[in-house]
Amino acid sequence: MDPQDRAQVLLCDLCQRAALQSHCELCQINLCKACVGEHLSDLSKRHNVVPYKHRTSPSNGNYPKCPNHNQKQCELYCEKCDIHVCSTCISSDKHHEHKLVEILKKPNFIKEILNNDLKELEKRILPTYEEIASNLNSQKPSFEEHYEKLTTAVTKQGEDCHREINIIVNKQKSEIDEMKTEHLATLNKQENEVKKIIYDVKQCIHDLKKLLDSNDVSLASAYKSRNAEFRRLPPTFNVSLPSFSLHQINTEQLHQMFGSLSALSITTEEHGYTRKTSKAETYPSVKPPLDEPELITTIDTGYNILYSVTCLSDEEIWTRGEDKIMMLYNLQGKQLKSIKTKSGNIPCDIAVTRSGDLVYTDPRTRTVNIVKNKQIQELIRLQGWTPYYVCSTSSGDLLVIMNSDDEKQSKVIRYSGSTEKQTIQYDSEGEPLYSCGDLKYISENRNLDICVADFEAHAIVVVNQAGKLRFRYIKKSFYLCGITTDSQSQILTADNNNNCIHILDQDGQFLRYIDNFDPCGLCVDTKDNLFVAEFNSGKVKKIKYM
Repeated sequence: MDPQDRAQVLLCDLCQRAALQSHCELCQINLCKACVGEHLSDLSKRHNVVPYKHRTSPSNGNYPKCPNHNQKQCELYCEKCDIHVCSTCISSDKHHEHKLVEILKKPNFIKEILNNDLKELEKRILPTYEEIASNLNSQKPSFEEHYEKLTTAVTKQGEDCHREINIIVNKQKSEIDEMKTEHLATLNKQENEVKKIIYDVKQCIHDLKKLLDSNDVSLASAYKSRNAEFRRLPPTFNVSLPSFSLHQINTEQLHQMFGSLSALSITTEEHGYTRKTSKAETYPSVKPPLDEPELITTIDTGYNILYSVTCLSDEEIWTRGEDKIMMLYNLQGKQLKSIKTKSGNIPCDIAVTRSGDLVYTDPRTRTVNIVKNKQIQELIRLQGWTPYYVCSTSSGDLLVIMNSDDEKQSKVIRYSGSTEKQTIQYDSEGEPLYSCGDLKYISENRNLDICVADFEAHAIVVVNQAGKLRFRYIKKSFYLCGITTDSQSQILTADNNNNCIHILDQDGQFLRYIDNFDPCGLCVDTKDNLFVAEFNSGKVKKIKYM
């Protein structure tokens, strides 16, 4: 790929070659200097061409009538009072020191409120409650084991005592059962409360979707959000589990020396769901981007061509180049391990499992292989399909991109070990989600979306955990050679044609570029440092961008 042939980052929408300089606000199109005249020559439309940096957001200009002053239009919205207001309302001082928002800055105003609430319920509140319910349920096996250990300890101590000690043994076993019953009752109570709230949240989501599908303005205007109510999460119970203290048996002081159980302690800690309000939806603990990304270190892998990099830890990275050897480096550039593929073929992609094992795909043998203690085991063998790219998920599953032998189909398969769990291939209209090309890179986002960089389609294709299409981000100048995600659920993709990395939010909105790289593979460590595998230099660069 000749660097001289690579396009600039921001291109004219008409010619797709020259850098944009202007913007037509009425046609919503970006223009280079040469194309401005051609655009203005279309006399069938009105035009308003301004410098690109002076462009403004489009608006519909339709103001609602003021309910209190019939001759006035409401150009503002009072967030505290949750109503539209006109200039006469404002002059009455009723809204003094209230936060007022220009309606024209929020197209489809009521719809936006409904959409924002729906998005918060679906993306933040409901998953948070479901996670709490899951955590409560997951505590049961561990506390069962704990109480069983207590019972065993008490029983063993009782076997070393005389017959009269059985009274104490039975008494303390009864106390354990009571504490266990109280503990279980507490967990079940909170779990039931959370499940009830989950039901209410789902009902609100259902109602909001009906409102969004309805054109009834009166119903939409009467909508009252319950999101603030749902943000107040239930208290967390901090349980201090009882323990059993062993004492040496003394028949003279049997009751005192046998041992005692500490009391079951259950306390509550109030906390709440918080949501930062801003133009863009963000997760709690948002990390702001650096104005200028900072190069932390450069690692020379020795490869002439470097394709992939994946993090084993914050201090060690696996790399894949143009030969059959996969190499592990530390951040000081020291080679720690090298693994040769079992077949002697060049691996197509590498990933690291949650347990720290290296996984690689071998298209020639149609296998996905795992390396355990330097021993290579065949994990998956396909028939009629060829595996290409792979990633490990937060649940420990593997996502494998594969093409059919006739090169007419492409799909993503989720595996648990060697067991196929899910197939992702078509959208809701029965159309293929992915192109038939074999260059596709895959990553699971923190919100469990599955993100694929489709080289041939010049697109990022994102589906949710269930495999339903969420969005496509398409740029015809894209040559996508890698993809990863960070702790903010941002999507980072390597655009080798434009020497840059695109960063999108979880909903596909473009955020920024990171320039001046020859990027191919990407990965992010636990601290949101970005590792970039440079295609021609064979170097891995560690970048701080947040």
